[in-house]
Amino acid sequence: MKAFQFTPDSTSPIPKFKQLIQAFQDAISQKILHPGDVLPSVNEMCRECSLSRDTVFKSYAELKKRNVIESVPNKGYFVSGEITRVFLFLDTFKAYKEVLYDSFRKNLAANVIVDLHFHHYNIDVFKSQIRESVGKYSKYIIMNFDHPKVATCLKKLDPKNVMIIDWNINADDQHSQIFQDFGESVLTSLQSGIKEISKYKEFCMLYPDYTYHSYDTVEFFNRFCQQNKIKHSVCTNMDAIEVKKGTAYFSVSDRAMVKILDKAREKKFEFGKDVGLISYNETPMKKYIDKGITVISTDFNLMGKKVAEFVMNSERVFYCVPTKLVRRKSL
Repeated sequence: MKAFQFTPDSTSPIPKFKQLIQAFQDAISQKILHPGDVLPSVNEMCRECSLSRDTVFKSYAELKKRNVIESVPNKGYFVSGEITRVFLFLDTFKAYKEVLYDSFRKNLAANVIVDLHFHHYNIDVFKSQIRESVGKYSKYIIMNFDHPKVATCLKKLDPKNVMIIDWNINADDQHSQIFQDFGESVLTSLQSGIKEISKYKEFCMLYPDYTYHSYDTVEFFNRFCQQNKIKHSVCTNMDAIEVKKGTAYFSVSDRAMVKILDKAREKKFEFGKDVGLISYNETPMKKYIDKGITVISTDFNLMGKKVAEFVMNSERVFYCVPTKLVRRKSL
């Protein structure tokens, strides 16, 4: 117990009871404290750390609720189990990633702590966050991106504890992977909607110059149109886009999708009749927007569940989450 030390930070906006909870959880995850170890009594914590009894009681009560510690009458508080600390590294936090995150958290045990970080496709941020995380976590869940230095950064981590999610680019053969297919699955999804797409004279893909979406989707969009002899185009400049009657639009960006919605309403076009719209990635609101937006999307609930299974079971995983077309009124 002498190895465990805690000094509350009076200048921090985080309440002292939460600071104490975090300190104990960190000590357990870093193997400073082990299952069966006796924790300081409430009086000891008050005296040694200048804390009130209410603060210590509140901290211990929350740790008990999380099944991190247990109390035995007349004997005190004990560490009841180990803690798994997870480094979750996402690119950005969008609506569909909230679905992934919620599913992931829901399927974890109470003794798992998740630290959420973002890199925003910035390689310097990616490098520094990875460097600072080395050795501090039991598992690393990383949503990487298309940059030549990503693979080198990942070599700093033990590959058996790393899972690459969403996009399997730059992944090592030893890494676990839960990902979506941005190419062949898109072709299959579009083919399943050929009847609706064929109602329109032209098919336009919106691939903004600011997107980080995999270019595979563009290549397979073109292949689909060529195979089905559909007049098509790919637009990268969203400032120049015009909504034309008789055209179906396929957007990999929600920002671009909103621009299409606005321009169509200005011209009083009806989706599913005058113009068509397919959006990439399901979000909770798309089923309600303009009587429903058709989407091509992977199952982010399933992705979150599979990622949680890796954290809990530590078994190497290589799994491509299914992608499909969800038909709604917009097409």
